[in-house]
Amino acid sequence: MNEPVTMPKVESKHDARWQRILDCVALRQPDRMPVAMYATFWFAKYGGISNKELMYDYDKTAAITERAVLEFEPDAIAPLFSSAALGRVLEATDFKQLQWPGHGVGDHQPYQYLDREYMKPEEFGALVRDPTAFYLNQYLPRVMGIFEGFDQFPALPGMFYLRAINGLRPLAQPALRESLKRVLAAAEEVDRYMTLGTQWNRRLMAQGFPLINGSNTGAPYDVLADYFRGAKGMMKDLFRNKDKLLEAIDVMRVNLTRMTIANAKAAAHPIVFIPIHWAPDAFMSKKQFEEFWWPSFRQMMLDMIQADLIPMPLWESDCTKRLEIIRDIPPGKCIYWFERTDLIKAHEVLGDVVALRGNLSPSMMTTGTPAEVDAAVRNLVDNVWNKGGKLILDTAFGIPDETPVENVRAMFDAARRYAG
Repeated sequence: MNEPVTMPKVESKHDARWQRILDCVALRQPDRMPVAMYATFWFAKYGGISNKELMYDYDKTAAITERAVLEFEPDAIAPLFSSAALGRVLEATDFKQLQWPGHGVGDHQPYQYLDREYMKPEEFGALVRDPTAFYLNQYLPRVMGIFEGFDQFPALPGMFYLRAINGLRPLAQPALRESLKRVLAAAEEVDRYMTLGTQWNRRLMAQGFPLINGSNTGAPYDVLADYFRGAKGMMKDLFRNKDKLLEAIDVMRVNLTRMTIANAKAAAHPIVFIPIHWAPDAFMSKKQFEEFWWPSFRQMMLDMIQADLIPMPLWESDCTKRLEIIRDIPPGKCIYWFERTDLIKAHEVLGDVVALRGNLSPSMMTTGTPAEVDAAVRNLVDNVWNKGGKLILDTAFGIPDETPVENVRAMFDAARRYAG
């Protein structure tokens, strides 16, 4: 009696593409070099609409980003809808730390971050002692208008028995009640935005395109510098508030790690995107980097790895002088995405420790020709991929806003021609 014929399992396009990413992470050579897609306002150019429309029109943004993915067929994509369609939620929360198209800048312009001192130097103690109270009473009212009445929010630690009932009285204050109404209304818009983003992600995954990351976070030092103390304040703190700064960095690390692991588990996706702002060579000395920046971030990555997550920091600007330091992590557990660091040098130093991502030049992508893009891709293939580098090809920090569409086509075509 003949045995029944067992048909070989046909691997889905999604699984094949996702396996390429996982192989790179594990320092195994995949069947071809994967190419990732990340962009924000470039989709406005691609779709022939304004930056403002991209941010506010959910239907147009969903359609344009999906059309781009289907045309270029990347091996992995960022959550592109969620990255672009932020206008309504920024407006609903009365967000204070950004200007965006149609809100502080022109309809065709990109974001403008407002670097300000959102936490005063004398408030380090409040942040360290009771982060939740500091957020509710001081920080959130400064960065989102909907929280302006929360300076009256009751102090919860210390409540007990009937005191817990009496402690509710501040919630009856008109300013706080109005803020609560605004927060709930904004939450409805945030829920709608996130629901649409989840639907977009699932739809594209069903068509064969895995997400390159499911969540994101920040480095402890960077979060304090960018969103609390501001650049000027943080640079002074390196000299004037050293001990308080180190204590606050550690508190931020603990809270960020806890939140990051929870968010990644909720997203059911192991890769966490971490934009890095203050690590570049020009921003602080090697001694300061080793004392203030690297220890907290390294521990955060180790804790994420322990939780079966894959950290994917984007090392912005030039971090060549940091390469020997940042290789001190377990091999085969991370993706390092570099913006301007020489990727050939990065492979020489880090190739046996991490997968690499990047890093076609923004100026070349924006002003160069398709032939120049082709040559740049071939250079990375010849000097990184063909020399054993586990490279996920991408641009420096997503496709630059003004990149001609034909240059993006050249990037994807060249990747498949030379390392397909």
